[in-house]
Amino acid sequence: MKLLQQAQEMQGRMKKLQEELENMTLTGTAGGGMVTAEVNGRGMIRRVKIDPSVVNPADTEMLEDLISVAVADAQRKAQERQQ
Repeated sequence: MKLLQQAQEMQGRMKKLQEELENMTLTGTAGGGMVTAEVNGRGMIRRVKIDPSVVNPADTEMLEDLISVAVADAQRKAQERQQ
């Protein structure tokens, strides 16, 4: 009976932690802050911001790389927070 009660308490704590992660915002950057990505504590993307000065129609590959780096940085921070 006591083991069941402990399991239920742990389940409640895990649910609370999951809710806290959902409400958390972590930011990753690339290009010296020219591109930022915001994710929740679970790593789900909420927003990507791009400084207009890095938008060059002739070089979209650079912008794609900056976005990827910013998102990966934010998701890494979320993963660290989860641990």
